[in-house]
Amino acid sequence: MKITGCRTLTAQHHWKRAIGDVNGHIVEAVTEVPIVIVETDAGIEGVGIGSHADLARLFPAIEGEDPRSVSALFDRMLAQVFKSGHAGATYGGVASFDAAIWDLKAKAAGEPLWRLLGGRDRFVPGYASGLDIALDDDEVASFYEEYADRGFVAGKLKGGLDFDADLRRLRIMDEVLRANTSRPGLMLDANESWQVKQAVRYVSALEEHLDLLWVEEPLRRWDAVGHARLSSAVRAAVATGENLTGVEQFRPLFDAGAPDVVQAGAIWGVSHMHRLALAAAARDLPVSIVGYNANPAVAHVMPAVPNHLTTEVQAIDFADGVLVDHEFADGGIVLSDEPGSGIRIDEAVIDGARNGDGWADPAGPHMRPIRAGLRVVLDGVER
Repeated sequence: MKITGCRTLTAQHHWKRAIGDVNGHIVEAVTEVPIVIVETDAGIEGVGIGSHADLARLFPAIEGEDPRSVSALFDRMLAQVFKSGHAGATYGGVASFDAAIWDLKAKAAGEPLWRLLGGRDRFVPGYASGLDIALDDDEVASFYEEYADRGFVAGKLKGGLDFDADLRRLRIMDEVLRANTSRPGLMLDANESWQVKQAVRYVSALEEHLDLLWVEEPLRRWDAVGHARLSSAVRAAVATGENLTGVEQFRPLFDAGAPDVVQAGAIWGVSHMHRLALAAAARDLPVSIVGYNANPAVAHVMPAVPNHLTTEVQAIDFADGVLVDHEFADGGIVLSDEPGSGIRIDEAVIDGARNGDGWADPAGPHMRPIRAGLRVVLDGVER
C-alpha cells in the first residue's frame, strides 16, 4: 500500500455559545476545522483533523510511502522542514498528516486505533471545559450540568483576570459537579496571563476557599524556572505544555522540574502525544490532552500509555459533516470500536453548511492583550 495523494476540506464548528479566555472571546462562536484526507493506491483513505499549515512542503516526505510506517514517516516530515524548522504552525501540518496516516494504518489492520497502539480499554477519563470566560453564571451552571449528567466529576474554568468572579464561578462549577462526587476536580486556566508573583498571590488566595486540582498555563509557555517556582509555592499542580511543538521543547521544563501535569495540545497529533507521554512517564509525571475536539484521534493514545490523567472535552458535538464515533458517558470518552480513529467525513454536508466568519474576529482569544501580565489590580477591569 502506497500514499498517492491528499486533499483538504474546511468544516465549521458552530459552538452555540461564546467561547474564549482571559485574552479575549468570540460571541456565537464559529471556528474553522481543517481536514486532511490522505489517499492510497489500495483505495483506503485516512482522515486527519487540525491544521493545513505547510502541507505542500510536507507531502513529498510521505508521497509514495507505505502508511503503515507511520512513526518513520513522522520523522521524515520533520526532516523535510529541517532547515526552516518544524516549530509552531508547521507542526500542526505534520500532525494532521500524522493523524491521517495512523487512521490509515489502523484501517488496514482492521483494528480501532486505540487497540493498534496497545490499549486494553476504550474508555478515556475526561473533564468538562467550557472555554467559558464570556458565559454568565447561569450559562456556566448549565454547561457543567450537561456534563454532570454524563457522569463527569471535574471541570476547568477560564479565568485569571477577576479574582472575585473566578471564585464565584468555581463555586458554581463545584456545586454542579457534586452531583457525582463530594470532591470535584476543579481547575483554573489563566492562559499565560500572569507573572510569577501574580500567580502565587492569585492561586494562594483561591486556595483559602477551594481545593484546586491544577492551575493551567499560569505563565508564558517557555518559563521553566517560573513554573517550578510557582509549583513550590502553591498546593495546586501546575499544568502546562499545550503550546509546545515537539517533545524537545519540553526539555527545559523537565530539567527545571516545572510541570506537575504534562499537557499536549490535541492539535499536535498522535505521534507527538505518544512520544511525550512516554517521556513524561520516565519522570513519573501524568499527562493530559488539551482540546480533544480539535483532533479526536489523539484520544486513542491514552489507553495505550501508563500515565494518562484526564482529557479536556470542550463540546459533545463536532463540526458539520465531521462524524466522530465516540460517546461521552461515565465521566469520559468511549472511543470507537471500528477500524481506524472513528472519524468519518461527509463532504456534501461540509460544503452545504458553511455559515459564519470563523476565527476572524480580532478580539478573539488568539490575540494576546498588550497589558497581559502587567495589571496592578486583578479585578476584571482594564485601566
